[in-house]
Amino acid sequence: MANREIDEVSGVETTGHEWDGVRELNNPLPRWWLIVFWVSVVWSVVYWVLMPSWPGLTGYLAGVREHSERKNVAAALSALQADRQERMARLLSIDSIEAVERDPQLLEFALSAGASLFGDNCATCHGSGGQGAKGYPALVDDDWIWGGSLDEIRRTLQVGIRSGHPEARLNVMQAYGDLGVLSGGQIGDLVDYIHNLSGRPSDSAAVARAMPIFEEQCASCHGSDGRGNQELGAPNLTDAIWLYGGERADLALTLRHGRGGVMPAWEERLSPEQITALAVYVHALGGGE
Repeated sequence: MANREIDEVSGVETTGHEWDGVRELNNPLPRWWLIVFWVSVVWSVVYWVLMPSWPGLTGYLAGVREHSERKNVAAALSALQADRQERMARLLSIDSIEAVERDPQLLEFALSAGASLFGDNCATCHGSGGQGAKGYPALVDDDWIWGGSLDEIRRTLQVGIRSGHPEARLNVMQAYGDLGVLSGGQIGDLVDYIHNLSGRPSDSAAVARAMPIFEEQCASCHGSDGRGNQELGAPNLTDAIWLYGGERADLALTLRHGRGGVMPAWEERLSPEQITALAVYVHALGGGE
C-alpha cells in the first residue's frame, strides 16, 4: 500500500496528485451535496417507473402512469376543434351584424377567426389593415361598390367579382376609347364632367359638352347624379374615393381602356362558417353598412 501523504498546513490527507507544486486535498464531499445526489438517484428511479423513459425495439417504456404528451396534445386539439365547430355552427345562423353584436363571445370569436382568415387570404391585395391600394378597394371607408351590409359582403366573398363563378358579381366599364365609342376630345370633356360631379375644378364649357354624353353613356349605371348603383356595381362618382385614381390622367385612362378587376370566389376555398367570420371582420374594419 502506498504511503499516505499528509498536508503539513491543513493536516488533511492528499490524493497524491500535484500540479505545479499544488497538492489536491482528499476532503470528503459536503453532506448537502451527497444528500442531493442520492435524492436525485432515487427520483430518477421513481420517474423511470412512473413516466415514459427508456426506448426499446418496438416502442418505449410507457411507465405506470402511461403519460403521453402526444395524446394530451391530441385531446386538447380535439376539444378546441369541438368548441370551434360549435361556434362556427352558430355563425351560420347569423342574418345580420346586429345578431352578432348581441352575443359578445360570438363576436369576439368571429373577429378573431376573421382576422386570421383575412391575413391569410385578403391582406395581400387589400393591405393588412384593409386600407386597400390602387386597383384594390379600401375596406375601411363607407364606400361600397357592391354593398357593405353583412349579407352583401358575405355574398361578394362567396361568388367573387368577374371570378368565373356562375353567379359572380359582374359589371362592365367599357373601353370607350379603344372601342371607338368616344373620341379623345369627348373623353377629355367627360373627365371635366366627372371632376365637376365630385366638386373639383373643371372647365364649364367642357362640362356642358359632356352632359349629354354622360347621360347617354354613363347614367344608366352611375345614375344621372353620378352617385352610383350598388346593384350594378357602379361606383359613386361624387365623392373623393377612387378605386383606380381620381386624377385627370387616371380618369382618362379608365375611360379610354376600361377596367376589369377580378376578385376570387372564396366559397370553394373557405367553408360557409369561415366566410361568415371573414364577413364579420371586414364589416368591423370601419366601413360596414
